[in-house]
Amino acid sequence: MYQQLFLLFAVSLLTISTKCELTGGSENDVIIRQVIGEKDERHRNHFEVFKRKFGKLYASQEEHDYRFSVFKTNMRRAMRHQKLDPLAVHGVTRFFDMTSSEFRKRLGLRSRVRVPGDASKAPILPTSDLPGDFDWKEHGAVTEVKDQGSCGSCWAFSTTGALEGANFLATRKLESLSEQQLVDCDHECDPEEEGSCDSGCNGGLMNSAFEYTLKAGGLMREDDYPYTGSDSGRCKFDKNKVVASVSNFSVVSLDEDQIAANLVKHGPLAVAINAAYMQTYVGGVSCPRFCSKNLDHGVLLVGYGSGEHSPMRAKEKPYWIIKNSWGPEWGENGYYKICKGHNVCGVDSMVSIVVAVDRH
Repeated sequence: MYQQLFLLFAVSLLTISTKCELTGGSENDVIIRQVIGEKDERHRNHFEVFKRKFGKLYASQEEHDYRFSVFKTNMRRAMRHQKLDPLAVHGVTRFFDMTSSEFRKRLGLRSRVRVPGDASKAPILPTSDLPGDFDWKEHGAVTEVKDQGSCGSCWAFSTTGALEGANFLATRKLESLSEQQLVDCDHECDPEEEGSCDSGCNGGLMNSAFEYTLKAGGLMREDDYPYTGSDSGRCKFDKNKVVASVSNFSVVSLDEDQIAANLVKHGPLAVAINAAYMQTYVGGVSCPRFCSKNLDHGVLLVGYGSGEHSPMRAKEKPYWIIKNSWGPEWGENGYYKICKGHNVCGVDSMVSIVVAVDRH
């Protein structure tokens, strides 16, 4: 049903510039409403719906009015994104009262990306027999969609996702691993770069987190070291409760065939991306005409597809399937589809795999 609504809205975008409706017969369905243009006097009504939907409370009238102005700016941003990214559906998400700067701070990927000395280059794999479509969710290697909350810990969720998949391939048992262990205990640094340490809710990098996991001996279960979404200031790691550990990890070259081959062979991959269009993403295949390749968000690559029809039945586009860490209500049940073939938003620029896991 939702897919049909998405297609209907996208067609409306091309013919109606001032109409904006709520779908599904309920104001609470604002999360799946595509922004296609509306008069300014309706913004306040949509802001009221937004506040109820996402439980937004503000400390003062001044703060409320400021957030309303930010909301209106993001409505215009969603309209702009829709025009630049017509194969996707862009609309209201829980991030609509955040400025673009505030949104980026909540992501959590360190701005400077480095390849650590411990990482090797992944060997070249054959690509002639790759399946046309592949999704590790269908093979049991992906845990439920998690939510990093207001903590800038995307890097930790990307890291655990890759290790969860690799551990599943080695043991045939899916374990949900602890992001909070990384937030509290991982302070790996680049000695050649000042201020480059993994810093909990203030950001980090997946490759540094793999280094930490190598040195610490592994990760505990989520149940044994649960996520709090904050910096506790105290590391509670218990080596006796490790359930998955890394013995080696590699980086993949900027080659989409090799990325796909490593994905199929080794399991879900830790990747970085520019998340600008994700602030307004609701569904569909995101293939923006313009997108920065400055990486600011860590996610998990779990599969790929051969393509979906655009709303106007245009040529199909192949896509990557990305597991995000903003909960299952965001995007397509917590997932993001982004075009393959052009390093869109830098998605192919920094790809890491866990190529060996110690069994426990």
